[in-house]
Amino acid sequence: MKKIIEYFVYILTNNKKSMFYVGQSNNLIRRTWQHKHKLINGFTKKYNLDKLVYYEIYVTLEQALKREKQLKGWTKVKKINLIKKINPELKDFSDDWWHKNLM
Repeated sequence: MKKIIEYFVYILTNNKKSMFYVGQSNNLIRRTWQHKHKLINGFTKKYNLDKLVYYEIYVTLEQALKREKQLKGWTKVKKINLIKKINPELKDFSDDWWHKNLM
């Protein structure tokens, strides 16, 4: 049986919900864990962006990369409006993942 690979476009924020980062990965749990533990140098580590507030799932890398590029071009207000459609309180979706042994 062929393994189905999913690609995720995600948005992270910080505790103050003042900055947002758009990224993509084929393993959202692993990537979020890496962000939470500051294992990825760069923008997310520098600004403490480790709260997963939004994600979308795609079946091809090309689709995910296209959407990531689109979202990165959006204003902060437009990103917040998108997030609030499914996550009005900007809750960290990954909060309880680490207690369920998903790693």
